[in-house]
Amino acid sequence: MSAEEIPEELWRKILEIGVKSSTFSYKDLCCISISSRRLCRLSSEDSLWSFLLVVDFPTQIDSTTSSSSPQSPTKFIYRTRFERERERRLAAHRRAVLRKESEISEWGRRILELETRLSEEAERLQAASVEFSNLQRVRQASVALNVWQPEVVRGRQKQMVEQNAVPVEGRLRALEMEIKLCKQQITGVNRARREVKQRFDMARKELECMKYHPLRDYKKLIRSGDQASNAKRKKLKTSINFPAPRPSNKKKLLHSESE
Repeated sequence: MSAEEIPEELWRKILEIGVKSSTFSYKDLCCISISSRRLCRLSSEDSLWSFLLVVDFPTQIDSTTSSSSPQSPTKFIYRTRFERERERRLAAHRRAVLRKESEISEWGRRILELETRLSEEAERLQAASVEFSNLQRVRQASVALNVWQPEVVRGRQKQMVEQNAVPVEGRLRALEMEIKLCKQQITGVNRARREVKQRFDMARKELECMKYHPLRDYKKLIRSGDQASNAKRKKLKTSINFPAPRPSNKKKLLHSESE
């Protein structure tokens, strides 16, 4: 039995069972409607689209039906509601993408701040280390001079040290504490930078997933592959030097006879 011989009551029952069992969606009904005129008429009945309207848009069904005219077919109401819902989802997706981009820019700014602070702490650590090593050499030299200097020079040096506002031992202890503090600060900044970098990478991956479109990316991949293959083909053609055609024996004989 062909599809044309099946009665309309049976087709209507098949479509009704498919819609009510959630086997047929709006896409399936649209695909069925382009197969023949009879199925187009049967798949556009209000009973089928009313059930899909209640199932797919249960919260907005009252407002949609009240705002539409009573003469409008249910399929038209479903299409209007579907387009509104699609626009709403697209707008929500755009807002989510913008929020994720702003989040990524914020994490990037935070990373730059931490890198700047890390460089400043490294400079402070280097300056404190240089000053600490210089003061240690000065203390060692003063100890050596106390052993070999005469009493007059030793007394003069003691007087100069007493006139100094900051004693060497106190400054050494302060520099030692500053070096420890700088190392602790650098460790904390490095830890915070690693955490922020992980969140930054995670946000970038999430943004890539949000912007991913399989059909569009597949077309780009096909175009890039075609361009690469065309470039390779052109390069291969230019690199191959075909030999010049040799004269045949018949031409040689004709040339000798003419002579």
